[in-house]
Amino acid sequence: MKGAFSFSEIRSEPSFMPNKLSMITTFQTNRGGMMFSVTEMQTFELFSVPHISVLLMFVALSFWLVSFRHFLKRYQLALKWTIFWMLVLSEVSWHIWLVTTGQWELGDLPLQLCSVSTFIAIYLFLKQNQKAFYLLFFIGFLPPILSMVTPEMTYQFPHYRFLKYFLHHAAIAWSVLYFIVYEGYRVPRKAIWTGFLMVNLLALPIFFLNHILDTNFFYLANPTESKTILSFFGTGIIYYINLEIVALVVFFVTYVPMGMLIRRERVKG
Repeated sequence: MKGAFSFSEIRSEPSFMPNKLSMITTFQTNRGGMMFSVTEMQTFELFSVPHISVLLMFVALSFWLVSFRHFLKRYQLALKWTIFWMLVLSEVSWHIWLVTTGQWELGDLPLQLCSVSTFIAIYLFLKQNQKAFYLLFFIGFLPPILSMVTPEMTYQFPHYRFLKYFLHHAAIAWSVLYFIVYEGYRVPRKAIWTGFLMVNLLALPIFFLNHILDTNFFYLANPTESKTILSFFGTGIIYYINLEIVALVVFFVTYVPMGMLIRRERVKG
């Protein structure tokens, strides 16, 4: 009948209106693409809300690992392998991202201090070694924390690079806490000097490798491109002198809580 219409026609969506499911899928796809993009989300700001938030989360979780250690002891195995896989996946996924986005170069070889700390921690999770822990203690606790405070970062949350950077550095520091709190590792005072010597022995071949490959491992060639603590160390020979002085200061500061812990255990014992 002319002019008649059905209720099905009223319920049907006009052809020009976009499908809601399609819109959601497109948004999620674009968002996921942006998370792994090389050019998008390069808006990181030092001490912005996302930056401060991840720092507070790191402090809160570190406090939780230490303060609730008696309760968490029953979940020690889960903690161990969680941190282990955080380290492994952070290092592996980083190189996969670099390769798939066409960015990988010689300067991305895993020879930075955080990568060395990662490999030592992974090794310790698989096999106990007291002397290896001495080195990890000094290069794997305070340095990653300082790196999170003034990160070499351009990407903003929730970009993959942002998430990987903070999770990776947090996992390195948490691995040190884990070995101290849950596996009873301790560091003698003399290890300050042996650790300092070991770092310099590692840095020596790295220094020459940087000149050969035109890289910047251990940041021995020059400071970071982003504004970090290293940006205030000067240039030339002054830069290296400041690196040595600050490294030694960091080692002594790192040891303070360990020394207090050992003294307290001796008094109790």
